[in-house]
Amino acid sequence: MERDKSHRGNASQFFVAGELCRRGYAAVVTLGNTPNTDVLCSNRAGTRFAHIQVKTFVPGTKSCNVGLKSERQYSEVFFWILAGIPAPKSDLPFEYFVVPCSEMAANVAARHQRWLSEPGRKGQQRKDSSVRAVAVVTGTSEYLWNVEPYRNRWDLIEQVLDG
Repeated sequence: MERDKSHRGNASQFFVAGELCRRGYAAVVTLGNTPNTDVLCSNRAGTRFAHIQVKTFVPGTKSCNVGLKSERQYSEVFFWILAGIPAPKSDLPFEYFVVPCSEMAANVAARHQRWLSEPGRKGQQRKDSSVRAVAVVTGTSEYLWNVEPYRNRWDLIEQVLDG
């Protein structure tokens, strides 16, 4: 399973870069050589850039783990792309959620703080951890921010790159 997860994660970065190239931009996978940037994308002139962090999930699941760094504000040219990469023999489609960093940070932090402030199932104080997640299906959990409005919002990156 770990091998499959690793391969799916690597593949998702290439699928994201491929989609951006298909749209007429230059996109490269950093192969782990750039902190916080899985895909670096520019306009054809190389004068505007977007930094993209890719997180992978399996279509049909309710959430996508984004981790603690999802609460950090990087810049207006930083995006999260949650990439739903189906299993090889699956009939489910690929899914992409293109989320500006500022939206991800504000919403994930607020939902996590709300979760921490309310008692657990047995009335206990919840313990903080580095786990963060967002909902990729409507109605998943009141504590998870739903990213549905960002489905296929490639135009947000295009606005940054095209000015």
